[in-house]
Amino acid sequence: MIDRLLARLAEPGIVLRLAALVVCAMELVSAGAALLGARTEPYDGLVAWVWRQLGGDVNDRSLVLICVALLVAFVALILRLARLGQAALPVNQRLAWLMLVDLLAFGVTPGLPFLVTALGAVVLPARLALGFAAAQVLLNTGIYVYASTTAWLDQFGMLFAMLALHGLAFGLGRMAAAEAEKRRWLQALLAEQLSGEHLLAEQMRYSERMQIARELHDLMGHHLTALNLQLQLGGALLARADTPGAGQALGRAQGVAAQLLADVREAVSQQRSSQHIDLSAALQALADGIASTRIELALDDAARDLGPRAAHALLRCVQEGVTNSVRHAGARRVQVALQGLGEAGDEVAVAIDDDGCGAPGWHEGRAGNGLAGMSERMAELGGQMRVTRTSPGFRIELRCPRWV
Repeated sequence: MIDRLLARLAEPGIVLRLAALVVCAMELVSAGAALLGARTEPYDGLVAWVWRQLGGDVNDRSLVLICVALLVAFVALILRLARLGQAALPVNQRLAWLMLVDLLAFGVTPGLPFLVTALGAVVLPARLALGFAAAQVLLNTGIYVYASTTAWLDQFGMLFAMLALHGLAFGLGRMAAAEAEKRRWLQALLAEQLSGEHLLAEQMRYSERMQIARELHDLMGHHLTALNLQLQLGGALLARADTPGAGQALGRAQGVAAQLLADVREAVSQQRSSQHIDLSAALQALADGIASTRIELALDDAARDLGPRAAHALLRCVQEGVTNSVRHAGARRVQVALQGLGEAGDEVAVAIDDDGCGAPGWHEGRAGNGLAGMSERMAELGGQMRVTRTSPGFRIELRCPRWV
C-alpha cells in the first residue's frame, strides 16, 4: 500500500497538481488579506496592466477578484491537463489547452508561466515541449523588457534568469515524465515475470501429479493385478483339494487384493481429475505488480479450473494486453474479466478493457506483433481473439476451449 502511494505521488501529474494547489492556496491567502485591507503585493500580470491603462488602481478590490477568478480557472485547467497526461488528447489539442492555461497565467502574474512550462514538458512530445519552453522564455523576457525602464544590463540579466527558471521547469518536467514512463515499463515487466512464475509453479505441480499418477498405475497397479491372478490360481488349486478353510482364506485374500487394486485405480483417477491449473494467483500477481495503473480483476470459478495449455495461452495474452495498456495507451485503469461459457462450461472467455488513449485508426491489418501473437495463441487452441473497441480506450476479447 505504501509503495503504491509513493509511486502515485512520484507521478509528474500528481506533482504538478500539488504545485498548482500550493500556488493557488498562497494566492488565495494573499487575495483574502488584500480584500480585508492588508497591504500585499499587487497583481502585475496582463490584466493588471490593462486595468492601469483604463485608469484603475492595482489595489482595487475588483481587480483582485478578477485575478482570483483567473487564478482558480488556471489551477482547474492545470489539474485537468496533469490528470489526463499524454494519452487522452491529440497533440494539437494538448497544445491549444496549454496556450489557454498560459494566457491565464500571464493574465494573473508573470511568476506563474513556469508551471505551464513544466506541464508542457510532461504532456507534450520532447521536441515540441522544448520549443514551447523556448517560446515561454522569449515571451516572458519580451514582456519584462517592454514594461521595464531599467538599464539594458538588468534586462540582459533578466533574460538569463528567465532562461534558468524555465529551463529548470522544462528539465524537471521531462525528467519526471521519463521516470514515470520507465516506472510504468518496469512495473509491467516485473508483474509479467511474477505472474509467469506463478504459472510455472502451477505447471510444475501439474507435472508432479502426472508423474505420481503414472507410477501408481504402472508399478502398484501391475503388481496388484499379478497378485490377484496368483490368488485366483491358489484358490482354484486349494479348491481341488477340497480344503474349505484354505478356500475361504484365499477368497478373502482375493477380495482384499481386488479392493486394493480398486483403491489404486481410484487414486489414479482422482490424481488425473485434478490436473487443472488455477490461473487466479498468476493474474492477481500481475495486477498487484503494477502500481501506476489500477488493474481490476473479475474472475469466476473457471479461472481455477483450466487445462494447462489454455491457462498458459490465456496468461500470456492477458500479460500482453495489460502491458500494452500500461506502456503504450497510458491507461489509468484496466479491467480483466474471465468467465466460463456454455452449459457445460467447456469454454472460457476473457475480456481486457482499458481507459487509455485507444487507437481510433486501428484495423486488423495494422495489428502489431503483440496482438498478432495473441490471435495466433487462441487459434492454436481452436479459439479466437477479437478487438471490439478501439476508442475511447481499447477492448480485447478472447475465447478458447477450457480444458486443453
